[in-house]
Amino acid sequence: MNYFCVILTVLCVIYNEGETKTIGAIFDDGSFWLEAAFNLGVLDASQNEENPFEASVIKTSPGDLIEAENAICSLLEKNVLGIFGPTSKATMQHVQVIADYLEIPHIITEPMTAQNRNWSAVNLYPNHMAYSQVFADIIAMKGWTDFTIIYEGAELLPFLDNILNMEDLDSEEHIVISVVQLPDGDDFRSQLKTIKASGSVNYLVCCSRDNLPLFLEQAQQVGIMSNEHSYIIMDPDFHTIDIDPYKHGGSNITGIRFFDPELDEIKQFTQALNEKVNELSEGQIDMANQEQTLNLNLALVYDAVILYTSALKIMGLEEGGNVTCDASESWSFGSSIINFIRTMEKDGLTGTIKFDEDGFRSDFEVDVLEVMAHGFEKIGTWSMEDGFTEMRKIVPAVEQEGTESMKGKHFIVLTALSAPYGMLKESSLKLEGNDRYEGFGIEIIEELGKMNEFNYTFEIQEDGVYGSYDAKLKKWTGMMEKIMDGRADFAITDLTITAARQKVVDFTSPFMNLGITILYKKPTKQPPDLFSFISPFSYQVWGWLAGAYVGVSVLLFILGRFAPEEWQNPYPCIAEPETLDNQWTLANSFWFTLGSVLTQGSEIAPIAISTRMAGSMWWFFTLIMVSSYTANLAAFLTVESKFYAIKSVTDLASNPYGITYGAKRGGATFGFFKESDNLLYQKMYEYMDTHPELMTQTNDIGLERVKSDKEDYAFLMESTSIEYMVERNCDVAQVGGLLDSKGYGIAMKKNSPYRQPMSESILQLQEQGKITRMKDKWWKEKRGGGACADDDAGSGDAQPLVLANVGGVFIVLVAGSALAVICAFFEMTVDVWMIARREKLSFKEELMAELKFIFSFSGDVKPVRHRESTGSGSKGSKKNNILNDEEEDAKEEDADPVPTPRSERSSHSRHTSHSRRQSNVKQMNQLRKLIKEKS
Repeated sequence: MNYFCVILTVLCVIYNEGETKTIGAIFDDGSFWLEAAFNLGVLDASQNEENPFEASVIKTSPGDLIEAENAICSLLEKNVLGIFGPTSKATMQHVQVIADYLEIPHIITEPMTAQNRNWSAVNLYPNHMAYSQVFADIIAMKGWTDFTIIYEGAELLPFLDNILNMEDLDSEEHIVISVVQLPDGDDFRSQLKTIKASGSVNYLVCCSRDNLPLFLEQAQQVGIMSNEHSYIIMDPDFHTIDIDPYKHGGSNITGIRFFDPELDEIKQFTQALNEKVNELSEGQIDMANQEQTLNLNLALVYDAVILYTSALKIMGLEEGGNVTCDASESWSFGSSIINFIRTMEKDGLTGTIKFDEDGFRSDFEVDVLEVMAHGFEKIGTWSMEDGFTEMRKIVPAVEQEGTESMKGKHFIVLTALSAPYGMLKESSLKLEGNDRYEGFGIEIIEELGKMNEFNYTFEIQEDGVYGSYDAKLKKWTGMMEKIMDGRADFAITDLTITAARQKVVDFTSPFMNLGITILYKKPTKQPPDLFSFISPFSYQVWGWLAGAYVGVSVLLFILGRFAPEEWQNPYPCIAEPETLDNQWTLANSFWFTLGSVLTQGSEIAPIAISTRMAGSMWWFFTLIMVSSYTANLAAFLTVESKFYAIKSVTDLASNPYGITYGAKRGGATFGFFKESDNLLYQKMYEYMDTHPELMTQTNDIGLERVKSDKEDYAFLMESTSIEYMVERNCDVAQVGGLLDSKGYGIAMKKNSPYRQPMSESILQLQEQGKITRMKDKWWKEKRGGGACADDDAGSGDAQPLVLANVGGVFIVLVAGSALAVICAFFEMTVDVWMIARREKLSFKEELMAELKFIFSFSGDVKPVRHRESTGSGSKGSKKNNILNDEEEDAKEEDADPVPTPRSERSSHSRHTSHSRRQSNVKQMNQLRKLIKEKS
C-alpha cells in the first residue's frame, strides 16, 4: 500500500499543472447550516497550506432535478476536485449518476442503503445494517421479548433489518414484534391509542428528529409514558431535544449519540458553526433565538471535508480533471481518489472514520444514553467489535427505614446440589471454598454480592431436602429448619415460594417464574394405518362430499328433464321423429359426477345451458376437493404420526395405559396436590399418597425412572427443571401445560432486614436482562445444554381438513346449482310459451302438462307432438312438411288425446305407452314412404 501511495503521489504531482484546489458542494436544505459546516471544514483543511482549498457552494431548491443538474455542470466547469451533497434523495441520486459517469468523487452524508449507492459515492453515514445492530443489541440487553416498532416512513425500514430478524433467531424465549407506521401529518394519537390498547409496553421509535418531540408529547397525552413503559429512540440526534417534559414521567427512555456535546472540541466547533451561519446570513437570522445544537449531519459534513482533503493532500492533487458534463471522457484520477479514501482511517467529530471491504462505514462507536431525573446519563457504549459494553454505575440499594445495609457483612448461603442451580465445579485442580461450586443460583448470589458489597460462604444441604412441615414431629425439615434456626442466612436453589413456607420464612421477589407439569417419555411413532387414505379429510367433510355427490347427480337428472335441449332426436335422418331421447338417466347422472370426482371423465356431455352450468360448478368443486385431498394425503404419507399415551394431566389421572406417576418426596410439587381443592388433583394426591414407592428422593432419580424401560413412569415436577432435563436428555419431553403459576425465591429468616435490598437488586438484574442471559447460559450452553435443541425441528402431525377449510367450495357449488335450476326453469318456461303462442293453446294448460310429464319420471323417451314444428330437439334442424294429411291423422290417433305443450325446437308431449321398439318400426315405415314420394 505504501509503494502504491508513493507512486500515485508522484504521478499526481507530474499531472498537476494548475494551482486552484476547488471543492464543490450542492445544498438544497434551504438553510445556511450545511454550507457553514462545509466552509468550516474547508477552512480548517486549508490551515498551514501554501495553496489553500477553495469552497464553491451552489444552493438549489429541494428536490429540483434540473437545478441540481445545472449546479453540478457549473461546478465541473470550475474544475472541482469533488462534489458534496445534495441532501434530498431524488436530487442526490441524480447527481450520483452524473458523477459516476464522469468518475467524479461524490461525497454524501445521508442515510442510504447499498442498493441506492453508486460506485463513485463515498458515504460517511453509518451503514444501515450496522446501525440496526446497535439497537438489536440494546434490545437484547434489556431482555425485551415483546415490543412494538414505531416508524415514520418506508425509507427507514432498511435500518430495522437486524431488529426484525430477531423474531426469526433461535432463542429460548419467543420474541414477538409488532410494527406500526406513523401517518403523514402531525397527529399520531390514533396510532398511539391502538398501541396502548394492544397492551404493549416496550417501544422502538424510528422517526426524524423534527417529529420526535411531537411524538413524545402525544405519547404522554395518550398515557403511554408511565413507569411501566420503555422507549428506545433510534434517531442519532435524540440527545439534542428538550427532555425536561419527560424526565419525571417514570418511563425508561434510551437513545444513542455519536459525540459528547460537553467535550471542548465539540463546544468550540458549535460556537464557530453558529458564527459562520451568522456571517453567511449577513445578520438575517437572530442567532440569540436560532442557535443550533450540533447534530450528526452537520458533524458528518465537516468530517467528510476533512477526510477528503486529507486524501487530496496525501495524493498531492491540486487540480480537477477538466471534465465537463459534455465531456466524453471521465476523470482518470477519480477512481484512484475513491479507492484511496476507502483505505483511510481518520479521527473526526463522529469518531474514527474507516470503511469496510464494501466501502461502507460499518465500524463505528456510539454512546448509549438513558434519560434520568438529572438529564442524560451515559450507561454504556457500542462498537462493532465489542457490541454493547455496559458502563452503568451499580448503585447499592437505597437504605430505607427498617432496612439494614449489607455492605461488608458475611453471610452463610445454603444451597443444594441440584443442576443447574448448584453443582460441583468440574476441574482437575483441587478447589476450596466457594470455588468448588457453580450454577445458576451460585451466579445470582455472586451478582447480588457485588451489587450489595457483602461476602458469603456456600453450604450444601447434604440430604437435598428443601423443607416441609412434619405433622408428626411438629417441626419444619431441611433448608427451612436451618433458616428458621439461624444456622444459615439465605437459601437459594430451585426453592418454590409457597404459602406454607412464607408463613415461617421471608422470600425475595421471585428470580424465576414457573409451574408444575409432567416429564414423560417422548411420543413413539404411530404404526401405519391400513385406511390412512381416508385421513386427509375429516369424517364430516367425507359426509358432506358424499352428500354433494348424490345431490348434484340427482340435480343433473332433474335438470336434464327440464331443459328442452337435452331431449334429442335419436335419428338425425328423420326431421320429424315421433320420440326424443334424454341422456340424463339417473344412472348416467351418477356416472357423470363419479367420473369427475375420479378425474376420469365420461362420454356424457351436457348440452343445455343449465346442465352445463351445473356440470361446470361440479367440475370446479371436484378440482378443488381433489387438489386438497392430494396435497394433504402427501402430508399424511410423509409426516410421521406420533402416538401420545398422555397429553395432559387429565389423561395421566385417568391412566388408560397403566402409567404410574409420582413426585419428589416432601417437595412443593407434592404439597401442591396435597393442598389443592381440585377434585382431579385430590385424586392424584391420594394415588401418590397410597403408593409411596412411586415418590423419589431427588429430581434426578425421577428422571432415571422416566427413562427406564422397566416401568412406564411419569414424573411431576417444576417446568424449569424439566426444561433443563429436556435440553440434555433427548428421549424425554414435557407433556401438557402448567398446572399452576409460582416462582423461585431466596429464603431468609422471617422479618429479615435484607429482604428489601435483595429484592430490589433482583429486580435490577431482571431489568438489565442479566438473569435471562444467565438462564440461557446454564440451560442451553453449559454442561451439555442444547444437545436436543433441534431434535424435534420440523416435526408435527398432519391434520385432516375440516369443513372450515373447504366450506367455501361447498357454498360455491350450492350457489351454482341454484343458478342452474333457475336457468333450467326459465328455458322450459320460454319453450312452453312459444309453443302455446304458435299452436294457439292455453299457456297454463301447456305448462301444467309439461310439468306433469317432467315430474312423472317415466323414462328417458318422450313422444313428439305438434309435428309441424322442427321437433328434432337439436340445433340446426329445419321444418319438414312433406308428410301428407293421412300420416298426420294416423300420428294424432296414436298420440295421447290430451294436448300437451312442446317447444319450437323440441316439441314436448307426455310419454306414450308405446315401447321403444314399436316407435322405431313406425319411424322406419315413415322413412320408406318419404323415399318413395321423393323418387
